[in-house]
Amino acid sequence: MPPNGLGRWAGRQRCSTSWAARRVGSAARESVPTQEEVPRRAPTTHPAQYVRDFPAQRVKPHLPPLTSGIPHPQVERVISLRSAPARPTTATRQLVLLALVQVCGMSVWFSASAVVPALRAEWALSREDTILLTAAVQVGFACGAVVSAALNLADRIRPHLLIATGAVLAAVVTAALPWCAPVRGLVVPLRFAAGFALAGVYPVGMKVVVSWLPRKRGIALGTLLAALTVGSALPHLPVALGWRAVLVGAAVLATVGAGVSALFVREGPAGAPSPPWQPRYLGRMAADRRQRLVCLGYFGHMWELYALWAWLPTYLAATGGPRGLTAFAVIGICGAAGCLLGGVLSDRCGRAVVAMAAMLVSAGCAVLSYAVAGTALLLPVLLVWGVAVIADSGQFSAALA
Repeated sequence: MPPNGLGRWAGRQRCSTSWAARRVGSAARESVPTQEEVPRRAPTTHPAQYVRDFPAQRVKPHLPPLTSGIPHPQVERVISLRSAPARPTTATRQLVLLALVQVCGMSVWFSASAVVPALRAEWALSREDTILLTAAVQVGFACGAVVSAALNLADRIRPHLLIATGAVLAAVVTAALPWCAPVRGLVVPLRFAAGFALAGVYPVGMKVVVSWLPRKRGIALGTLLAALTVGSALPHLPVALGWRAVLVGAAVLATVGAGVSALFVREGPAGAPSPPWQPRYLGRMAADRRQRLVCLGYFGHMWELYALWAWLPTYLAATGGPRGLTAFAVIGICGAAGCLLGGVLSDRCGRAVVAMAAMLVSAGCAVLSYAVAGTALLLPVLLVWGVAVIADSGQFSAALA
């Protein structure tokens, strides 16, 4: 191409390029809104900054975010899930599972007391030996509860695993009791170990059930106590099969309860770590009049409750009445009814009123038990006593909690 033609061609290309650039620039300026047309938007807040400034515990799901920025949608979902209460179906299912665990696990508690007459006949136990056999479980339970609180085991170990461990240990020492009969010195320590292990079953179960139903403690603890009474009364049913079958059956049930706890029980969303162990708090609690009265009432209640449950088989044997079914009806059926009734009435009438009424009725039945022994009034008095003796237990537990 000649030089002049090349120059004219290059000039035309530059003109077309400039024209295209002007067209593109004009279109771009027309498509971009002015500063007045741009809506003002708040600066976007980073999710980490939002969580740090506004913790999930303080943000309610039905309120707008307490920030001028726009929170991340995933953070909003996490906050709403953590702030929302537990589903009723989940809480109810956990309550049923915990009740089943208590029925199975606590069956070893009074398993030896249910067969005390048979043990006295076969092992030639004295009155002092039977007292030690019954009291060793209660002393072990108290020692286990103190050790668990001092070491804060419920926070160091997952609650459902702690319950399962306690139930398994109680099952092992209960199953070993028939084989250690020739060694008389091991009987009382084994019962002490059973009570020590059960301290990881019932108190920890109370902590878990309150974490699921914090606003319905009365009925929740009443249900758990009802399960405890049924479990404590179960060894009275197979008494006719022999004392070895009773102890082995209780051990098998405790193992089943351990499996249910380990596989299905979990802590609820309202669970909170326990405060650290403070021995000086015992002095402050004793100085507080309200807590002192609750503890004294609880002490008297537990004294009477364990006395009735432990010595009812011996009492029925002395009066010549049927032992197995009567003891199960008084401790298990009437006890469960008393727990549920006390829980419902406490939410309506107040814990103090229910506790005082139950203790007065129970004391009256204790006085009448001597007068009606061997008469037709024995069974009605025992049935009423079985309801009243446990109806105030949940009220004291809830008051201390």
